[in-house]
Amino acid sequence: MLKGESVDLVVIGAGVVGAACAYYAAEAGLSVAVVDRGPVAGGTSGSGEGNLLVSDKEPGPELELARASLRLWNQLAQVLPSDIEFEAKGGLVVAEGGEQLASLREFAAAQARSGVAVEEVGPGGLHDREPHLAPGLAGGFHYPEDAQVQPARAAARLLEAAGRAGARLFLGEEVTAVTTTPEGRVSGVRTARRRLLTGAVVNAAGTWADRVAELAGSHLPVQPRRGFVLVTEPLPPLIRHKVYAAGYVADVASGDAELQTSPVVEGTPAGPVLIGASRERVGFDRRISAEAVRRLAAGATGLFPVLAQMRILRVYCGFRPYLPDHLPAIGPDSYVPGLYHACGHEGAGIGLAPATGLAIARQLTGAATDVDVGPFDPGRLTEAAGARPGRGS
Repeated sequence: MLKGESVDLVVIGAGVVGAACAYYAAEAGLSVAVVDRGPVAGGTSGSGEGNLLVSDKEPGPELELARASLRLWNQLAQVLPSDIEFEAKGGLVVAEGGEQLASLREFAAAQARSGVAVEEVGPGGLHDREPHLAPGLAGGFHYPEDAQVQPARAAARLLEAAGRAGARLFLGEEVTAVTTTPEGRVSGVRTARRRLLTGAVVNAAGTWADRVAELAGSHLPVQPRRGFVLVTEPLPPLIRHKVYAAGYVADVASGDAELQTSPVVEGTPAGPVLIGASRERVGFDRRISAEAVRRLAAGATGLFPVLAQMRILRVYCGFRPYLPDHLPAIGPDSYVPGLYHACGHEGAGIGLAPATGLAIARQLTGAATDVDVGPFDPGRLTEAAGARPGRGS
């Protein structure tokens, strides 16, 4: 018989979203346990580029969440160790031709009306900002608020800070049950090693969030969306901003299951250049796609011809937690009292993590949230699926 330990909150998932939930909940005075079947950032958080973007988000609830999160990232960069590699480098979105430029101009104007800082850059100005860009581009837009962070280190440092506030971390322990009372309310979680008694569980399990929801008797239609990143050899500083082609915006918003690629190129403080981005729904197939790699390399060298002379040292893949309407699930479950969801952020999870974590912590403590999280209510998904609470255990 496993001995039970009581806490106010159990967070399932030690990626950056779970880490942010734990950090803000512990800072609010809750006793917190974080449980993950693997290491810190062992899933999506450990295989992303660390994008903190407003430039790819159309006006609406996700953009507002992203802006709130960027403010929090700027605050966190002052209190977390510098090895999270927070860089307020800005983003540069470029167009090959006049039609793309017109679309970007319309998109940017709508964002500016929502308060986003954005500036159009003519063809000559592009090379002032990025000297190694290919010639002949029609123009682009500069987003000074875009930033970058090293996501695995950010998750680890958030969890360390949560630990200093009393949170406990249990790694290598898969949750085998989310227990409920006879009335259907959350009562705890079980792993092979321990039982944690609690009235609140946050499902921050990323691409496995559907399975955690099922353990509690609910449902979320989270699916994995595979992506690859190419990593070059360490290079002298070549690329100043996060640079991507106009097609990236459309790819982010697309629900197509087939392979999509659009070049996203950025340098890192350590020297390697990171090259993305691809998207496809192929389940949890981790095999390297030669076609995806070929397209990413071609797209990157199309933007920056100088990269054609550089070696690719490695390719890695990750899985973005995808929900059908492209919005995350943030908040209490509709059917299982005490179950909260913080998942489904797809490729924006790093950027949206702090605002998500703060919103969850404030919901748990009854405080007002800084942003309207109504559009992220998990009920929009669970109700559509006809979920019903499981039996108590």
